[in-house]
Amino acid sequence: MAFNAGTRLGPYEILAPIGAGGMGEVYRARDTKLDRDVAIKVIPPALAQDPERLARFEREAKVLASLNHPNIAQIYGVEDRALVMELVAGETLQGPLPLETGLNYAKQIADALEAAHEKGITHRDLKPANIMITPAGVVKVLDFGLAAVAQSSDPSNPANSPTLTISPTRAGMILGTAAYMSPEQARGKAVDKRADIWAFGVVLFEMLTGKPLFAGETVSDTLAQVLTKEPDWEQVPTKVRRLLKKCLEKDSKKRLRDIGDAWELLEEPPAPLAAANEGERRWMWPAVAAALTLALGVAMWALWRAQKPVDRPLVRLDVDLGADVSLPAPNITSSVAISPNGTRLVYASGNPTKLFTRRLDQLKATELPGTEGATLPFFSPEGQWVGFYTRRKLNKISVEGGAVVPLADIDGFSGASWGEDGSIIAINFTKGLLRIPAGGGPPETISGLATGETTLAFPEILPGGKAILYAASTTAIDADHSIIEVLTLADRRKKIVARGGANPKFLPTSGGVGHLIYLNKATLFAVPFDPDKLETRGTPLPILDDVAHDATGGAGQFAFSNAPSGHGTLVYRRASGGASGMTTLQWVDTSGKKEPLLAKPGVYEYPNLSPDGKRVALSVTEGESQDIWVYDPQRDAMTRLSFGGGQYANAIWSPDGRYVVFSSVLGGIFQAHADGGQPQALTQSLYQFPFSFTPDGKRLAYMESTGANFQIWTVSLELQGGQLKAGRPEQFLKSSFNDLLPSFSPDGQWLAYQSNESGKYEVYVRAFPPPSAGQGGKWQVSNNGGNEPRWTRNGRELVYQSGDQLMAASYTVKGDTFVPEKPRVWIAKLGGTEWDLAPDGKRVVVVTPMKSAEAPKQEHEVVLLLNFFDELRRRVPTGK
Repeated sequence: MAFNAGTRLGPYEILAPIGAGGMGEVYRARDTKLDRDVAIKVIPPALAQDPERLARFEREAKVLASLNHPNIAQIYGVEDRALVMELVAGETLQGPLPLETGLNYAKQIADALEAAHEKGITHRDLKPANIMITPAGVVKVLDFGLAAVAQSSDPSNPANSPTLTISPTRAGMILGTAAYMSPEQARGKAVDKRADIWAFGVVLFEMLTGKPLFAGETVSDTLAQVLTKEPDWEQVPTKVRRLLKKCLEKDSKKRLRDIGDAWELLEEPPAPLAAANEGERRWMWPAVAAALTLALGVAMWALWRAQKPVDRPLVRLDVDLGADVSLPAPNITSSVAISPNGTRLVYASGNPTKLFTRRLDQLKATELPGTEGATLPFFSPEGQWVGFYTRRKLNKISVEGGAVVPLADIDGFSGASWGEDGSIIAINFTKGLLRIPAGGGPPETISGLATGETTLAFPEILPGGKAILYAASTTAIDADHSIIEVLTLADRRKKIVARGGANPKFLPTSGGVGHLIYLNKATLFAVPFDPDKLETRGTPLPILDDVAHDATGGAGQFAFSNAPSGHGTLVYRRASGGASGMTTLQWVDTSGKKEPLLAKPGVYEYPNLSPDGKRVALSVTEGESQDIWVYDPQRDAMTRLSFGGGQYANAIWSPDGRYVVFSSVLGGIFQAHADGGQPQALTQSLYQFPFSFTPDGKRLAYMESTGANFQIWTVSLELQGGQLKAGRPEQFLKSSFNDLLPSFSPDGQWLAYQSNESGKYEVYVRAFPPPSAGQGGKWQVSNNGGNEPRWTRNGRELVYQSGDQLMAASYTVKGDTFVPEKPRVWIAKLGGTEWDLAPDGKRVVVVTPMKSAEAPKQEHEVVLLLNFFDELRRRVPTGK
């Protein structure tokens, strides 16, 4: 909530903004009752709606109210989710300072902490930015916003260990905080007042030297220094070394326990060493010689140690990209990438998707303009460009924004890798590997598909640029039927290096030998890999088991930084689990009233009501299988229609209710009797998804992708021997856009569908069949985004979804012209994204996500694992 000068908040008049912090905006205000200036800290509305942020705000008020000390900024009151605080004039703490001045300030800081600790309060965020020095030289410790009243906890229980989070309001603070974190805090363990004592030592060191004690280029480097680096005690005066050593003891059990005892550890400089007598000098020389020998040995060990990488502990950060971010559902279009140096994320968000970039040390993300519909973002080697695919084109854009630069036309895309020479290796998933020149241009085909391969995906250029790693699918697009191959560019030879995996990545973790990483369903595997011999060593071992992936397990949501420092960062989205992935089926009528239809929790998708509305066909996911079932509410019984552990979706009923047709991923369209029985193939092609029958059941409309986008096709049907038989397919519409979800009108004369031809999805209607002389007329029905059109069976209305609303548009027909009226809100809040319209046109069935307070917000959260290469070296040694 931004305030202008003159705005009133109770008795307080806003004068001017002071700044913004992790807890909100801060303003100078005038207390009109007591005639004094105050500071007001206000939570923005977006954060005020977040229970976690609001709880933190209320906790800060209570904590500060209980502290009454001259070295702690005072709280005067609370006014409508705003803290009214003492306005502290002065400057934040800075060094270097003279020893006596520094000790004077340190004593006041210690007094403030002691007062807090006596009340069981730990600050947990002590740093120079939270310490003000008034013109009179008085220290004021600010912002106890992260303080917590000491409570009983079990640090040995991982469930009680806090998780470090980078959120939109804390992003700018995590690097600063990391430099003052105690080792136990950096490891995610429970903390107490000894964490403040550690931070006090770090602050005192910086006060006296003018230099941060721990300052790495990245969060990973900084936290690693906290955990492993020993301070250079020669930089600080002798008088304070004993105190600092006791405050900066990495083992909290050995650290100074009470800040009030700090001043007993100050030492006076030792007296000059008296001259040794002749006898003392005689025995001193052998000791000196021994010391020199020992020093030489230590120096040699240090030189060896400096050449050997020091493994750092794994650090996990949950990154909240913001409540306004909506990452796409995990599928073959991966939505997140990390820059080679591990400092910047690029992700796709929204519908249609757009690319956003965010530095991890900055507050907000920035939209990259012109990237509508973007998929599979990837970085250039130096991290200055982002490549992406949209509308049958491979493009690039600077991470700073600017114009989109087209690179190549590709009719079908499943990943790319940017070489050190500027060229790009891309894959047309049904045609093979392509090379694109550094400046763009027509792609050069490097290699096609081998016999038995159906698709290729996820290329990775190996170090030196002489070979390419990629995944190839055989009979089905899932990890169990995939192989990982490597192609040498010199002779174009292929070699299988692993089986049963997708998304291969090579990580240069151990000099010349590194690790091959690949995904099988939600599990990430690692195996040592020699990029010179192009072969693996040993047995692959599981590293993670919660990586988000598409329903077939063929594509995962993860990426790595190249990590020049050799420590590496992994970013990934978690696979849904528990209540966050469970759903129910509910009826929702036009008034918004909800009624359970299938209350038993399950992972349900694609509901389709039978012509009489008494049964519903749907997809049910159990484990890694997705099958078609028919649910009968009257009997509360489920009938299974598909078998074999495959991936089946998009079930629709024939108009007579006798058959259900559905898609088999990479297997075409299948049919089954609605009462059960062995399913039979209706068509056999890649990426076909049925959506609508004509009213007489003699033609089926479906969408199919054979390259860059989906197009609408229809096929004639006839009944032979108790089975549906398909005729010759006919393409309904040819375009360069995604044309999806076709739906026949009740009279069969019109076909509604959604298309992104305008830059976002809208609902259109065309005549069926199209006039022979051309494509015929086209009418746009939606006016502010729309998808999933459905016709009411009893009248002249077309219903579609727009956001979380269902809209309805009445229409009339004048000759060969379709005349839609202005859409109106039909259901104000749908509560789900999968739905179907009841035959009576008065309600819909909706797949409704189960609510859970503990469900992860996966639509806008990713996980960072810092020092991931070090973890691999520990868990999967290369033997070199």
